[in-house]
Amino acid sequence: MWLWVFATANTVLFCVGPRTRQMVMDILTEEFAGWLMSDGLMNYRTFSKRLRCWAHLIRKAKGLSVSLDKDTKRFGSRVLEVLEYMVEEVKDGSDPPAAASILEDFQGYCEIYRDYPPSEKVRSLAVELLNDWDVIWLPLRSPGLPLTNNDAERALRHWVIARLISHGTRTAEGSQVLGVLASVIETCRLRNVSPWDYLAKVIAERRKGNPVPPLPAPVAA
Repeated sequence: MWLWVFATANTVLFCVGPRTRQMVMDILTEEFAGWLMSDGLMNYRTFSKRLRCWAHLIRKAKGLSVSLDKDTKRFGSRVLEVLEYMVEEVKDGSDPPAAASILEDFQGYCEIYRDYPPSEKVRSLAVELLNDWDVIWLPLRSPGLPLTNNDAERALRHWVIARLISHGTRTAEGSQVLGVLASVIETCRLRNVSPWDYLAKVIAERRKGNPVPPLPAPVAA
C-alpha cells in the first residue's frame, strides 16, 4: 500500500491506498480544476492542468551523470545541464529564442536515447521527458508556476520514516487512522496552530456527543 500526500497552500491530505489511477481519481475526483504538481507517475495524466516536479528530474539526471558508463554519464550530464539552465530562465521570467532553440535540439537528443539498449535508466528518463515534454517546460511560458512539489515532499518525509520504523499499518482501520492523524497534524502545522490543542478539543467534543469541530483557520506567522 502506498502513502499518498496532496498538499495545497494551507491544507495537507494523507491517504493510504494502492498506487493506481483509480486511487487518484477517488481523492481528487473529476471535478478537480486546479493545477496538479506531480512526479512522473502516469496515473496523473488524466488531469489537463498538470505540472511536473523538476527536482525529481534533476535528481534522476544527477544519478546518471555520475555513472561509470560513458554514454550514460553523457546523457545524464546533458539532461542536468539543460534543466539547470532552464531553472535560471524561469527565475528570470523570460523565454528567449535561445531557450526554444536549446529545447528543440534537446528534444532530438532525447529521441536518440529513447531506445538506448545498454541502459534501462537512460531509456526510462528519455521516454519520461518526451512523454511529458509540453508539461515539463510549461513554466517557461508561465514563469509564475512552481517548479517542484517540495512542500508535499517535506510533509511526507517523516511519515514515511514512521511507517518504516513501525512496519506500516496492519488493518484498513489503522491505515485510515494514520491518514486522518497525519492530515490533521500537518494541516495544523501549515496553518501555524497547535495540532495537539485541536485534537484535545476534538476528543472533548466527541465525548460530549458533539460533532467534530472544523479545522482551525490559518494564523499569520
